Amino acid sequence: MMHIYKIDGNTLQVICCSPEDVRKGDYLLINDVAAKRGLIAQVVNTGYANVPGILEDILREPSASRVMGKDLDPLEMKPYVDMIKDAKSFTCKIRRGVVEETLDDDISWVPSRSTSRVENLSDEKLIKMAGVGKHNSISIGTTKRGGEVSIDVASIDGKLNIITGKKDTGKSHLSKLLVLGLISKGGICVVFDVNGEYVNLGYTSDGEKGPFYDKIIVLSPGENFKVTLKYAGLNVLLSVMSSVLDLPATSAWEFRRIWQYLVKSGMLSLRELGEAIQSVKNNYVQDALLRRYESLVSTGFFTDYTEDAITLENVLKKVKGGGALVFNLQDLPPTFRRIIVEFLLNKFSQLLRKWVVRAIFLFAEEAHLYLKETYWDDIVTRMRHLGVFTTFVTNQPDSIREGVYRQADNIFLFNFTNENDLDIVSRATRVDVETVKVIACELPRHHCLMLGKAVKDFPLIVEVNPIDAKTMGQTRLFFTNL
Repeated sequence: MMHIYKIDGNTLQVICCSPEDVRKGDYLLINDVAAKRGLIAQVVNTGYANVPGILEDILREPSASRVMGKDLDPLEMKPYVDMIKDAKSFTCKIRRGVVEETLDDDISWVPSRSTSRVENLSDEKLIKMAGVGKHNSISIGTTKRGGEVSIDVASIDGKLNIITGKKDTGKSHLSKLLVLGLISKGGICVVFDVNGEYVNLGYTSDGEKGPFYDKIIVLSPGENFKVTLKYAGLNVLLSVMSSVLDLPATSAWEFRRIWQYLVKSGMLSLRELGEAIQSVKNNYVQDALLRRYESLVSTGFFTDYTEDAITLENVLKKVKGGGALVFNLQDLPPTFRRIIVEFLLNKFSQLLRKWVVRAIFLFAEEAHLYLKETYWDDIVTRMRHLGVFTTFVTNQPDSIREGVYRQADNIFLFNFTNENDLDIVSRATRVDVETVKVIACELPRHHCLMLGKAVKDFPLIVEVNPIDAKTMGQTRLFFTNL
């Protein structure tokens, strides 16, 4: 039997004398029979009940046995004393109220100690009551008790998501599962793949073509992904040169003048652009433009040959009914990587404004490697309204600005043992600090703590489903036969 011990704010403490199988992350239902309402609370910590005299009794028992040579229990009280010794204390966080099996946001009332019954709330019943994964859902995994967990597409559509955890805990695995799930529902995903983990996602684990083989298009900048200057456009190139290559404002105005002249003359090409820059009379401006021009040419991303170039519009037609564009950024120099990302973000913004595509789900792996801090707010706010719904995937939570955590709708938290990392993640508005710090550090591999709208603000510990795909990303080992 479990009983209410005390309530302090939204923290509830339960005492249990019977051998109940209650673990961290489990949910309890506190049903006040007299008030005809209840509370749903999640266990965030477990321990022994602090009963006065227990320490003295524990020390006395072995001492008495050594002196007397046998156990003295004339009143046969030992079973009752042992039961008190083993009494458990569960620290819980109140998540929601319940009125006639309907969820209620009012948790301001205090249930009665005498008329309330405390019992385990099964994962299946909680998921059903909360309505998690009820409509058009993606299967994510199972809870510790075996309950199936799916999330509605609507809970990540138009939302900001963060997948974080330390290295080799399963972050990218979950990200790939979400990509494949969105494709199956008709969603269009864009992946910035810095480690080459998504390039073979269209194949099964056996190396055969998978069901989404034709829906996953891998584009490698400078190889099968090149664009013309005309397609890039003046505004996009100026944004790239200013944001990534730090082009001064005076030089930017001269570049605009040169561009407009070449377009009007019908001579816009890489060669003509280079010659026009070399003819600039101001040596400082000429030098600034020439260095940026050479940086762009050296990438091999821009071409004058239309037969080598592609357009995002044509590529998007191939995934109109659902698919993924995987931009392979592996092995690219840092500056080249940032140029590509800046180009893509600006170009997708243009396409979204023109309704060429309704919306995209952007998966940014280790975004700190190619996004400056000044870009965060732009991606989270302005581009979110345009239709870019971002999922950040990182093992360095401090690389994401605090404002992003505060705006995050869903967090998929894998194991972290570093307290500084946990402090950063706990700044998210949709989770309490104690839940993160106590539960996250004990998560096994491929288990995550799901927080936010996807689980209706009921934190759930989920073992992520395996996927039949060539996921890559495994750490290369030397000793493979151990």
